[in-house]
Amino acid sequence: MRRIALLLLAFLALSGQRDPILVPEVSQHEVRVRQGFTGTELLFFGAILDPAGTRAPAEYDVAVVLKGPTAPIRVREKAKVGGIWVNSQSATFRSAPSYFALASSRPVADIVDERTAAIYELGTEFIQLSPSGAIDPAEQARFSAGLVDLQSRSGLFGERQGGVTISEGVLYQARFYLPSNVTTGTYTAETFAISNGRVIASAIAEVEVKKVGFERFVEQFSRRQAFWYGLFAVSLSVFMGWLAGRVFALI
Repeated sequence: MRRIALLLLAFLALSGQRDPILVPEVSQHEVRVRQGFTGTELLFFGAILDPAGTRAPAEYDVAVVLKGPTAPIRVREKAKVGGIWVNSQSATFRSAPSYFALASSRPVADIVDERTAAIYELGTEFIQLSPSGAIDPAEQARFSAGLVDLQSRSGLFGERQGGVTISEGVLYQARFYLPSNVTTGTYTAETFAISNGRVIASAIAEVEVKKVGFERFVEQFSRRQAFWYGLFAVSLSVFMGWLAGRVFALI
């Protein structure tokens, strides 16, 4: 009888445990891209709390994944033919993020296993690119690595393992840099609280990146009136070439 009572108390104690909640925030929810935009830094911060609103009873690691709008993309491989570099094989991915950045309180390999990292895309090697059509796994891995390398060199993909700071086991913060060549659209930052190799809680914050002023007008005109925009661009190029020729002829 006593044993049954002890088991019942243990069950009630375990069932009374509640997972923590994340309260995320971002320094600016809207980034306006104007002429001369050179990039900006975003600060993501928040707190890890017990559902009752008090400090969470355990220590947690935190990882933040910031992703830009996704779009189909084709990656081409160059091959040297007769001393000339030409396009060779290619692979198409249906949903490649235009921007991807990770920040974590410790190296990802120290806080979760590879399977969990793949599920939550905790790193550039775990980005879910959704290849289009049949493709050999080895080739897919090669093209995926090539895409990550290209985007990383452009400042659009990156990792900062150890880039999240946690104060008093409650407050956390992470900084991300958006370069000047970012794509406009909605950026999603997902924050994960991790304990004992498991994701215990998650929360999402969004940032809207949009062009304003003349840049916004040009972007909208190019999308809505693609034919006239193309015709105007070609005409302007021809006119500028003719004008340059006339100026140099007079010198």
